[in-house]
Amino acid sequence: MSRFSRSTVLSLVLGLGFSLGMLVGCEQSAPKAKATIQPPAAPESRKADPEGLAELSAADRALAEKQAVCPVTGEPLGSMGTPIKLTVAGQTVFICCAGCEEELRKEPEKYLAKLAK
Repeated sequence: MSRFSRSTVLSLVLGLGFSLGMLVGCEQSAPKAKATIQPPAAPESRKADPEGLAELSAADRALAEKQAVCPVTGEPLGSMGTPIKLTVAGQTVFICCAGCEEELRKEPEKYLAKLAK
């Protein structure tokens, strides 16, 4: 005869299965190593999207191509869709997206100086 009853064996198997499941679950939820943050690629390595600039008038497109990058982010104009044309301190400026407007208007000298270089 068997030393263990059927219910005892079943309890042991279920307990073992549960324990293994917990171990595997614990391994999966263990804290992962922090990802290293890589700095964004240099603006010259990114490409402007001709489709983003295509929405501009010919005159505005020429100005945006001459300016080339957003003074706030350094992103190529057109890389985030159609650039936004603003007049700041009497100067026409293009920014890559609406999110840059507040920053540009808050510190216009800082960002206009970037365009002068």
